Amino acid sequence: MTTAAIIVAAGRGQRMLRETPKQYLDLAGIPVLRHTVRTFLADPGIAHILVVIHPDDRPLYDAALEGLTDARLMPPVHGGSLRATSVRNGLEALADVSPDHVLIHDAARPFCPLSVISAVLAELSDADGAFAALPVVDALWRVDRGEAQESVPRHALWRAQTPQGFRYQAIVEAHLTQEGDPLDDVQVAKQAGLTVNVVLGDETNFKITTPEDMARAEQWLAKT
Repeated sequence: MTTAAIIVAAGRGQRMLRETPKQYLDLAGIPVLRHTVRTFLADPGIAHILVVIHPDDRPLYDAALEGLTDARLMPPVHGGSLRATSVRNGLEALADVSPDHVLIHDAARPFCPLSVISAVLAELSDADGAFAALPVVDALWRVDRGEAQESVPRHALWRAQTPQGFRYQAIVEAHLTQEGDPLDDVQVAKQAGLTVNVVLGDETNFKITTPEDMARAEQWLAKT
């Protein structure tokens, strides 16, 4: 069984309030994207790693990954205006290597434990897809114009993370029939009728979205 990883790095990161997209910002002196790519390079079971980038970001990409010469790292491909388009472009770029399984991961999640990657892949023996997530533990309320309306039961709610893993051909076919702007690839898979299991994620596998997240990431690295 061969596995490929698609790292989605085509976003603009507007909530970071910085001119440079968040995946190229320095985190402890190293670009966020480089941290993420090195995480997947550390897994010997991943045969191919493909980064999907914005068409304007090739110089940033080259600078971020300078010196990474691992043969498993494929040339980057361009993404689109929607995340689903970027993923689809990545899937199409893997056609020649045609892996059995594919992992789809946010570039802005640089600290994914290898154990989470392994857990996602292990589920693909029984299901078409699997993803990392954490159960919701806080009370949830539906709010309208600042006023609490009703509580929302949380017992069946999970916070999705990445990687989201799939049998390659199944998710390719799911994307061919996908419509609209799905939240993530789990939604693409479910709309296509695929079975998708959940594995326990990790709190360290958080997504860097805001300046506060970047500060949290710096603090986490300082402790390791």
